[in-house]
Amino acid sequence: MTTMRMAAERQHATAGTDGVAGVTLGTALLAGPVLMAGYGVVRLVGRAVSDYGPGVWWTLAHLLFLAGVLAFVPVFLGLRKTAVVRGGRRVAVEVAAWAGLVGAAAVAVQAVIDLAVAFVAADKQAMSEMFDRVQGVPGVMPLVYTVVPLLFWFGLLALITLLAFFRRDLVRAWAPVAVLAGVVLTAMNLDLLPIGALCIGLALLPVRRSQ
Repeated sequence: MTTMRMAAERQHATAGTDGVAGVTLGTALLAGPVLMAGYGVVRLVGRAVSDYGPGVWWTLAHLLFLAGVLAFVPVFLGLRKTAVVRGGRRVAVEVAAWAGLVGAAAVAVQAVIDLAVAFVAADKQAMSEMFDRVQGVPGVMPLVYTVVPLLFWFGLLALITLLAFFRRDLVRAWAPVAVLAGVVLTAMNLDLLPIGALCIGLALLPVRRSQ
């Protein structure tokens, strides 16, 4: 048995238990897209039955959003370990995974701000004014809202694309297309997030089945 084969088996054995606070990769691969889709659905319902300002719909939606983002932390860490490669390929995988993690951190901060503002704001107008003040702080917009959060989506797409080449036994050739579709749909209109999350979940499903 070659050294590479032995390393691959060790990686496969540990990937299923790699996670945060005991969350396994298999669980996170399911929970991440489901929670994201749940956020999108609750957001749509909240907008349909209320003005979607401070209140139960906003809070529930953003709690699901925060949980979904955090669920992708063990996804990035676990997928990073499944790529048994060296040299430039390893560097590419590491860059993609850590870019995704940095983006996830920014998105999580965004969700926490959204929850905090809604908690202290008396109404939708007050919430809007508080968001203006927060986003007016130098550096907040690119770090939390416009630039760094994009690394979450780009990192995920890049990592799945790399694994589609390096680990064809785990990641299907069509998976990057599904992730790209999910990212594009979400970017086009946040109302399409449930469908976008479904696309990402389908791309990750073969990996989960292997756990």
